[in-house]
Amino acid sequence: MSEAVKEIPPYVEKYYWWAYARPWATRLFERQWLINLILLGNYIKLRDATLEEFRYMSGNTLQISCCYGNLTPLIAERILQSGGTLDVIDVLPVQLENLQRKMPPRESVRLFNMDSTALRMQDARYDRVLVFFLMHEQPQKYREKTLHEALRVLKPGGTIVIVDYSKPSTWNPVRYLVLPILGILEPFAIALWNKELAEILPEMSGSAWKKTSYFGGLFQKLVTVK
Repeated sequence: MSEAVKEIPPYVEKYYWWAYARPWATRLFERQWLINLILLGNYIKLRDATLEEFRYMSGNTLQISCCYGNLTPLIAERILQSGGTLDVIDVLPVQLENLQRKMPPRESVRLFNMDSTALRMQDARYDRVLVFFLMHEQPQKYREKTLHEALRVLKPGGTIVIVDYSKPSTWNPVRYLVLPILGILEPFAIALWNKELAEILPEMSGSAWKKTSYFGGLFQKLVTVK
């Protein structure tokens, strides 16, 4: 892993210490069934929908932020088969250590302790960038900086894949159950109900964002090409 981030964003410690920032949290939440429960039984569907966008993994791939579950190890397997490389960044060393335990050491996979809003990487380095369930955890200004950094390090013709919460359909009864929970545990998630993620990148307003909705609109997959 690279040199440690000197300052962790204040919102991470304030709102998410219990979920990500402690070693005991990684031991608690690193359970496939629990992640599936948190996502209302949709983890496998969303994981597989993400993998659909990563069938051919030659070239360089960047995953912004670690995530619980087996998505990243499965991506790493495809990287190994395709001869590409995978870089994963996270602002929390404990999350990188947790990911490292899940994956056998490979030269094709590198872990970096970095802030997603200030990637220490050159422009146009990556063929594809994945952001899996990070956007809903960031305040708007961090969210915007993260996506602009993702765009900066992406090659022309490269692909960005974002999987996260979205505004559920009005007929979806789950919205009335999820709203108070997100309001308490995920204070920045509801912002995704009010503003489309694709609108955050005005320089890509002419690009065709392909949006796929899941579970009555509560989750979304966004894909676009730079």
